[in-house]
Amino acid sequence: MKKEHGTLTNDNHAALWHGRFKEGPDAAAVEFETSIHVDERMALDDIAGSRAHSAMLCEAGIISKTEAAEIKKGLDSIQKDLESGALEIDYSAEDIHSFIEATLTDRIGESGKKLHTGRSRNDQIALDERLYLRRAIPVLQNKILTLIDTLSKIASAHTQTIMPGFTHMQHAQPVTLAQHLCAWAWSLERDWSRLEDALKRIDLSPLGAGALAGSTLPLNRESVARKLKFSGVTQNSLDTVSDRDYCIEFTSAFSLLQMHLSRFSEEIVLWATTEFNFINLSEKWSTGSSIMPQKKNPDFAELIRGRTGKVYGQLVSLLTMMKGLPLSYDRDLQEDKEPLFQAYDTVSSCLTVFTYMISSAEWNAGQMEKGCAGGYLNATDLADYLVRKGIPFRTAHGISAKAVRIAIEAGVNLEDLSMEEFAECSPLIDEDIYDFISARACVAGRKTTGGTSPECAKKQISQLKSLSKKRIKKI
Repeated sequence: MKKEHGTLTNDNHAALWHGRFKEGPDAAAVEFETSIHVDERMALDDIAGSRAHSAMLCEAGIISKTEAAEIKKGLDSIQKDLESGALEIDYSAEDIHSFIEATLTDRIGESGKKLHTGRSRNDQIALDERLYLRRAIPVLQNKILTLIDTLSKIASAHTQTIMPGFTHMQHAQPVTLAQHLCAWAWSLERDWSRLEDALKRIDLSPLGAGALAGSTLPLNRESVARKLKFSGVTQNSLDTVSDRDYCIEFTSAFSLLQMHLSRFSEEIVLWATTEFNFINLSEKWSTGSSIMPQKKNPDFAELIRGRTGKVYGQLVSLLTMMKGLPLSYDRDLQEDKEPLFQAYDTVSSCLTVFTYMISSAEWNAGQMEKGCAGGYLNATDLADYLVRKGIPFRTAHGISAKAVRIAIEAGVNLEDLSMEEFAECSPLIDEDIYDFISARACVAGRKTTGGTSPECAKKQISQLKSLSKKRIKKI
């Protein structure tokens, strides 16, 4: 396009809709409406969809075999040149669809103008987005699996490392570091599964829905779907071009994934403090202070935590964009790609950074075990000890609480009480209590499925590794 006197004159790259208008659009108007800086990442998906559409047009007798061959050859050359860098995106084009079609016409002539037969940008963009997501989501899923594998590997080395578990950020019960890291991994497993479920819902081809009402031409939508390896086609043309549920669903899944990374990062920030000193982050994944020479800050964990708000905002942006749109297509829908892509990019980079950061960290097992000495983490185990002797749990709970109170007043740990003090609480408490309520005994005794005992942690690690091995995808 060429700018003259504040408007854009038409050339081979004119807007696809310009024929209705006597004047070219104002340059400022074009700049405001263009989306090519956002949707350029779908260039190869647009080409793939165009190949399938052109082949179907030929099968239906709408274009000749010669024209179809010319279109395919032209599209192949565009893809080759884009991938090699020989062809650069023209950012004066309205969108990636316009750029591909105009470039094709420049290269093969009149046959290129037949590519858009029976197709609207409304169903074209719906196709491109689905093709892009089918290509991009498995990359993200594999990153999730890489992090799960990393956590599983660390957990394998720490099934005997005990640490305080928390509720309300208060000492609760002793757990293993392996159990804690597996808890992170299981939440990531759900993130992988959510993305997998969402992929199933975009496995329908929208092409052929047209602008909103289908086509009078003898299009074979099912043929296009088969060529693009979709399981079928969408069933309502109005819904097809106005549907952006998949953008919202994937961005919602991104938000949950980012929330999990943020929670992990919050714990890393806490554990890296002098007060906790549970973890020692690599200097490669820490920063210093411009004024305080001694500082070693967990900035990357903080940045992951901080960028969570961006992903949430992108989800809210999509929901707000959609809430008042009547059927079918509205130009508001052009604004779907930026939040979707930005949310994807954010979680993708955060996954990579978190994996590197956690895999290079050192764990202070001794400090973690020391943390189990305070806070009366074994109070429930004292109650369980009494339950085993036939006392109702509610009564046992009260006896244990009394023992805790005595220990608090004496300024000692529960396991430091004398037998006389334990007898004051209940005559059923014998010498074996000390073995039963040690931190390691508390951990070892929790053998219910999913529990924190070393045996249970090892089972979880094995399950996680098995799931990851089965789910890795070829990209």
